[in-house]
Amino acid sequence: MNATRIIAVRHGETAWNVDTRVQGQLDIELNETGRWQAQRLALALAGEPVNAIYSSDLLRARDTAHAIASITGQALQTHQGLRERGFGVLQGKTHSEIEAHWPEQALRWRQRDPHWAPHGGESLVDVRERIIRTASELAARHVGEQIVLVAHGGVMDVLYRAATGQDLQAPRSWQLGNAAINRLLWTPDGLTLVGWSDTRHLDDDATLDETTA
Repeated sequence: MNATRIIAVRHGETAWNVDTRVQGQLDIELNETGRWQAQRLALALAGEPVNAIYSSDLLRARDTAHAIASITGQALQTHQGLRERGFGVLQGKTHSEIEAHWPEQALRWRQRDPHWAPHGGESLVDVRERIIRTASELAARHVGEQIVLVAHGGVMDVLYRAATGQDLQAPRSWQLGNAAINRLLWTPDGLTLVGWSDTRHLDDDATLDETTA
């Protein structure tokens, strides 16, 4: 079968996740909890056959992926196509600050308007196209193998929606936990969901929303 197995992982926790501050494409490092999560994740994947590890080039994802690479012995490759959604002027702001200063933009964000983009940022339609294109490009290189993709909450959300046929505006009923293990199958026909949000390797991990990614 012309298929590639994908382990998709959101980066470990950052201080901005805790503060509900929008990171977007700003380069924020893991906090102590995030580094612990990355190590636990790496140990959980130690026995997995991994043929390649691809990561967003942003620090929080790259450091998470580095922990996996150190355990599995696979080289880490970064790809800008796996970056979080660009949130433009909203990056660096907390949810409460956005509600107070940009109420109209906050409303369109909450409503998941697929064509709305914050000034200097990306729309959901743009993000979906970028992520699906990147995931397909990388998976096509490894037919018959298993790869790890380390990215962000917004990326995980797009992958889940693509694998389950969920519309961009559909209310989310799935989780986007930091350092959770998500499993997908890629073929030239698209993505299929195998397993989602396995956090057994994390004792007390708190699941966060992509809006703090």
